[in-house]
Amino acid sequence: MTEQLTEQLTGPLAGPLRIGVVGLGVISKFYLAAFDTVPGARLTAVCDLREEALRPYEGTGVATVRDHRALLRRDDVDAIVVNVPNDVHGEVVRDALKAGRSVCVEKPLTIDLDEGRELVRLAAERRLTLLTAFHRRYNDNVLALRRRLPAGVPIESVTVRYNERIEEHVGRDGWYLDPARCGGGCVADNGPNAFDVVRLFLGDVSVEESDLVRDEQGLDRKATVRLRSAAGVPAEVELDWSYPDGELKDVEVRLADGTVGRADMLGGHTEFKGSLWHEYVGILDEFVRLVRAGEPGSRGGLAALELVHAAYDAEHDAERRMAAGTV
Repeated sequence: MTEQLTEQLTGPLAGPLRIGVVGLGVISKFYLAAFDTVPGARLTAVCDLREEALRPYEGTGVATVRDHRALLRRDDVDAIVVNVPNDVHGEVVRDALKAGRSVCVEKPLTIDLDEGRELVRLAAERRLTLLTAFHRRYNDNVLALRRRLPAGVPIESVTVRYNERIEEHVGRDGWYLDPARCGGGCVADNGPNAFDVVRLFLGDVSVEESDLVRDEQGLDRKATVRLRSAAGVPAEVELDWSYPDGELKDVEVRLADGTVGRADMLGGHTEFKGSLWHEYVGILDEFVRLVRAGEPGSRGGLAALELVHAAYDAEHDAERRMAAGTV
């Protein structure tokens, strides 16, 4: 971070963090609405390739640009939110970090593991915040479950279910169904949120086994991924992109004393995607806090990306064992 930008963020006259949003796709409305609730953040610019997406902001005092590099050259942008398709996360994040801007990037951090590690190293070298947005860790019901768990009682197991019909969620963002752009299917897209919820309760985990169900195009639409914490606690993540009955997204935590705690991530939010409004307020508030404190915020994004790749690798390992007749 340059001395000039550091002074802007921490000096005595520092005001709200001035943020540009890159990408105005289906999730962007939740980020944009959060600016009305987070006093430490101010929207100063938006960027999208589509003129029609930018048009509502013309004449509002928010700058509109079609190239993220042009946005990064502006002196009224301290940090950016990246909400572009998964396959271009890496390019935009890298350009922002090289320009001295902290980044909040929609999950996944990127779709390439080596690139993800490079971005984390770059953020550390530049002493910039790189936050991957896992909105379920800010969910009111998940947080209430964490508060309810009795202190000192070991967790025996964690189960996360993350089921939906993907076609109902993507809107015009059809790239979700292109594995080359999404990074895969349900494991690549919903997996990071589900894995992060497991990590919220157990800390670092590793993949032990994964069972994937692919469609005729080879897209993984269902998966069961079994994980284990460093302390040996098992966890299971159930993912489904073809769920027939709306949505089912919850977490169950079993304790050693027999207690079972459950949080319905959608509970109390009757509007379609209604839970996302408060979750993205949590993301934006956390991003501002991390940037102000000079904290990196980057471990979770890379950890989830490593688990995604490990889940796909575990499927391939099982296939190779079956072909070799060793299972």
